[in-house]
Amino acid sequence: MRIPHIIITLLILGGSFTQAAKRPNILWISAEDINAHLGCFGDPHAITPNLDSFAKESVRYTRTFTTAGVCAPCRSGIITGMYQTTLGTHHMRCQATLPDFVRPFPAHLHEVGYYCSNNSKQDYQFKTPKDVWDESNSKAHWRKRKDKNQPFFSVFNFTGCHESGIASEGKYKKVTADLKPSQRQDAKKLTTFPPYYPETPTAREDWKRNYELITAMDAWAGNLIQQLKDDGLYENTIIFFWTDHGVGLPRAKRWLYDSGTHIPLMVRIPKSLRVEGQGVEATVTDQLVSSIDFGPTVLNLLGLDIPRHVQGRPFLGANVPAERDYVYGARDRMDERYDIIRMVRDKRFKYIRNYEPLKTYYQYMNTPEKGATMGNLRRLHEAGKLQPAAERYFAPTKAVEEFYDTENDPHELKNLADHPKYARHLKRFRSAHLAWVRETKDLGLIAEPIIIEREKEIGNRYEILRRGDGDAVSRRVANTAVLASSGPFAKEDLIAALADPDSAVRYWAATGLGNIGKPNPSAKRKLKEALNDDSVVVQVAAARALARMGDTKSAIPVLTRALDKGAQWERLHAAIVLDEMDEQARPASKEMHAALKPRKGLYANGKYTVRVINRALNQLEGTSRSVR
Repeated sequence: MRIPHIIITLLILGGSFTQAAKRPNILWISAEDINAHLGCFGDPHAITPNLDSFAKESVRYTRTFTTAGVCAPCRSGIITGMYQTTLGTHHMRCQATLPDFVRPFPAHLHEVGYYCSNNSKQDYQFKTPKDVWDESNSKAHWRKRKDKNQPFFSVFNFTGCHESGIASEGKYKKVTADLKPSQRQDAKKLTTFPPYYPETPTAREDWKRNYELITAMDAWAGNLIQQLKDDGLYENTIIFFWTDHGVGLPRAKRWLYDSGTHIPLMVRIPKSLRVEGQGVEATVTDQLVSSIDFGPTVLNLLGLDIPRHVQGRPFLGANVPAERDYVYGARDRMDERYDIIRMVRDKRFKYIRNYEPLKTYYQYMNTPEKGATMGNLRRLHEAGKLQPAAERYFAPTKAVEEFYDTENDPHELKNLADHPKYARHLKRFRSAHLAWVRETKDLGLIAEPIIIEREKEIGNRYEILRRGDGDAVSRRVANTAVLASSGPFAKEDLIAALADPDSAVRYWAATGLGNIGKPNPSAKRKLKEALNDDSVVVQVAAARALARMGDTKSAIPVLTRALDKGAQWERLHAAIVLDEMDEQARPASKEMHAALKPRKGLYANGKYTVRVINRALNQLEGTSRSVR
């Protein structure tokens, strides 16, 4: 008979499965929207006495990264141990269906008798199964379990650091109301102020607020730790402290630079629960850790089997695998704007692949535009007064590849992709990226309307590239997506790919020909045929390509039809193309005005489409129509 791993682990620890005191509890203390701006991580301005004290009893991980620079996609990965691009939870504000065998990891703790509570954010972008949490709300707590000897896994999340705490005067004041004068910051003296922000009092005020919100979070975290001590549970509880992604400001949140993906991680393991050589207090390690590793690590610490489909790897507990060589990240749709970007990082170098290089860095998105720093950036850009490090992000296009030496360039401002000295490194990272795309079956390279169609047919997104000829389709999609940003030399291959049997490949073929943009008789002929493609999003991509070649007469009827009759995200794709066309879109202004009418049953998509069309009409008509 096979003995469960948790029993083996507990016997090793000197106890038995029936001795409740030997069954470790797990506490997760998490916060939103902050980078490693803590005293214990070397920040000279941070006022974080509670976490600094906790660090003296913990292992501090200095190379921990999330898989996305925004909450919901990376949270779906944290709770499942899987990349959001594998699950189909990669777009910010989507709702995926998971296959039955992919379960949030707390469900496995339930099976061995753990009480699981979550206070209170989920935001996983899929429906949470009933067997995950005993309680998940703002009052959930380990203290609410009926049997005080029952082991628990409890999550507490601090929302006060969210970007809204910086942007909203009211929330900022509420969250920091209990701070003492000595805990306040002087905005003018913050030497950590990033060079890619405008040197204005307003932007510095935002940076100051970030610090003060973190100080408020520190007091909250200290209170939780004290509650454990008051309950006599401190020496039987393994504690993780982490955050979901970087600072809630431009070029940080939503982005794959370290400002958006580097996070603090500390783990305290009581001496009686340690595997030899692990958990030594006040230890600092530069081991690479991904946020999808958190769940598998909990399972491994408890001696539970890690399901084979899980992509994260444990970094604590018995029989841990070799340390990571790389961590990976992805950016996909952020609310109403698409920008497909991928990241690979080791301990020193960062590689970024921009799959949509013809889009500017700072696409207009409703939520970040509400922030004061973003407002300053736009105002000074329009006045021609931004410093080069900040002005860079208003460039009309991006490099296809970015490569940074984070050791010598921590702000990631000097792109080394074209530097001969780094050619060997660039090649290695490029290969690592493409291998990851293929191995993980990156669904982010499939246009969202196509994902929706196939999810309805198959029942979930995970298996879209795993059924039938999924492997072959995955390779062709990845290859064509790369060709789409490879320039004119890829023209013939892209024309050939327009005849591919899979619409996800044809989409990239049409997109790539549009990226080249130069009129070409053979390309135009095939693109005109694609205006009648079975897939509406391929039609839209072909129309975009023809418009970029100057043939708006062929393009606009297809775009306006999709805007009017398209389903779900097809409308958004059409709206974005019309917005990108600028003055070329003027003949479609009547249809664009008609698209502003509310659509029943299309709340998120309808709202996002309206935002984009409003923005486009404002540009065309010189108006200041409200964009909400």
